[in-house]
Amino acid sequence: MAKSHPRRDAAPTLGSCAPGYPLRVPTLDEIRRALDAREPRTLPTRGKSVAGVAMVLRGDPARPEVLFIERAKHPADPWSGHMAFPGGRVDPGDPHARAAAERETLEEVRLSLADAASLGRLDDLAGRHAGRPVGMVISAFVYHVERHAPLAPNHEVEEALWLPLSDLLDPARHVDYAWPRFPGRTLPGIVVGHPERHVVWGLTYRFLEGFFETLKVTLPRSSIGSRGKP
Repeated sequence: MAKSHPRRDAAPTLGSCAPGYPLRVPTLDEIRRALDAREPRTLPTRGKSVAGVAMVLRGDPARPEVLFIERAKHPADPWSGHMAFPGGRVDPGDPHARAAAERETLEEVRLSLADAASLGRLDDLAGRHAGRPVGMVISAFVYHVERHAPLAPNHEVEEALWLPLSDLLDPARHVDYAWPRFPGRTLPGIVVGHPERHVVWGLTYRFLEGFFETLKVTLPRSSIGSRGKP
């Protein structure tokens, strides 16, 4: 798979903030109330594959962190090398997508969600690859864990990292992400680690966008380049 890189006019200083931009992130209680107050949109799954992912928050309820994984590169994985939430397809032994999200989180990073607080569910998204539907419905579930347990990525995960939720609202982290399959087209992305590798875009970006919309918070946008659907 060709490597994609974020494109900028000038490299941002990560952790900086545009003057006057509100970086306050809702607290854990506010997140729970916002998710409880709405009915998530579910998509029909008949004739489609189903997957579940876990958006895991940890730590201080006033300043939570969020977990991302860098998927290991594999030719059979359409999201090979992407930054993502832990999760995967529903297996025959999984009663539903939430069970798949919890099982995959345990398998991929050895993080058990059995005792985690369930905060709610995001809107379902249709899976796409290179801009085309892949016949999959992905559901995302939001959790909070109190303990800072060490992570142990398996062979499916290149790296796992935690990022303060507030950093996702830092305009300096928002970039136009070059899409190699469509030269000249870019997608909104968020740098969450190394600028050349750890850029959230596509499916996970769309989940984050929906999460913050539920909280009445708008993600910053880069103004460079044209946009397309991931």
